[in-house]
Amino acid sequence: MTACAIEPSADPGNSGAPRAGCSITAAGAYAARLARSGQDGDSWYPERWTLDGPEPYAVPLPGNQPEEAGTEVQPMGDGRVLVHRVAAGRHVFALLYPTGPGTGELPLGAVECPADTTGPRLLPPAPGGERAYALAAGPRSTVLWEVAGGAFGPERVAEIPGRCSGGVWLDRTGRMLAVDQETGGRTKAVVVDLERGGEVSPLLQIAADSDDRLLLADPDSGLVLIGSDAPSPGRQRLGWGVLGSTLPVRFPECLRMPDCVVTPFAIQPGQVLTPERCAVALRVDGAFGSWVGVWRPAERRVRHLPAPEGWLTGAGLWTPDGELRLPCSTPQSPCGVARLAAPDAGGGRTEGANDAGDEGDPGGPGDAADTADTEDTAHDGSGDPAATGPSTHASAPGRPCPVPLQQAPLARLVTK
Repeated sequence: MTACAIEPSADPGNSGAPRAGCSITAAGAYAARLARSGQDGDSWYPERWTLDGPEPYAVPLPGNQPEEAGTEVQPMGDGRVLVHRVAAGRHVFALLYPTGPGTGELPLGAVECPADTTGPRLLPPAPGGERAYALAAGPRSTVLWEVAGGAFGPERVAEIPGRCSGGVWLDRTGRMLAVDQETGGRTKAVVVDLERGGEVSPLLQIAADSDDRLLLADPDSGLVLIGSDAPSPGRQRLGWGVLGSTLPVRFPECLRMPDCVVTPFAIQPGQVLTPERCAVALRVDGAFGSWVGVWRPAERRVRHLPAPEGWLTGAGLWTPDGELRLPCSTPQSPCGVARLAAPDAGGGRTEGANDAGDEGDPGGPGDAADTADTEDTAHDGSGDPAATGPSTHASAPGRPCPVPLQQAPLARLVTK
């Protein structure tokens, strides 16, 4: 297989990451998407999927008129669906729910943004499923809105300096939110503490002149997936680290896929003491279409699996015991879930994955990637691997603030 350089994608509104085919609650019980309707499939309506029963099933939630193709939808923990519409320059939010043969709608209010501000974009579903948030980025600052779950409609939670994008939850309570903050021409991941008035603190700075984004995090193990150009200036690569660790962020060679866009979308939960054994699901988009990659930090390969028919591309979740569940929709099965077992961490095979050296089209699904046995560790550009030590920022006693990830003095240490 040809070696691949990764082009990690952080946020659909910022760096061009492909959008997922549906949104799934943090607990995995519900999903929501825009589905096509009409004879020509040229109109849209929200659809809620229930995923935690014996069999998945979908409930259509059409309103009084078709939705626009750009309407955002997000499932809530109680089964209602949040919808974000744009009407006459106003960003309108409402909750939809089934009412017998029809659709009930609870208006939440609207947000008006200045002309030089990007309209609010929904953040990933918050833990607990009771609240929902959105970012509205302006030229000098970004407003974090709570658009569902408040007492009086959309409420401003915080104003963050710089132009922010992304959005990754770092805990199970919905308190600590990581966003990518662009200031001074550089992008760094920071943490917003929602229980301290939106207080902002640093999270990720690999080098002073690098762009460092947080793409995905698992609150159980602390495993994080990172996009950064620190190891290859001017070219984004995918790396991994552990919150609270003094080890450097590492950038495995097996995750370099030229001519592909690789987007991590799910991390196996429940691996509290063994983050290196967490299975990570990757969406891979290339000349052969889209397929699924499965990778663990403890391994030096990516297992490439064909995407199941009708996959709502980029959407899925792991169970703690290592089953990857991918929502799918086909004319024969409009609401289904494909279940894939993760390869054993010890090197066992999974159906649909080939080992390195197996025949197959380079770069396509079904190929394995054991492209290199090394990992790069980021450095500060000075040539001295110990020039920049782990970043430490004081925090109030008892405050659950993540320890920032930065270069530890271990660049010459052989890592897994």
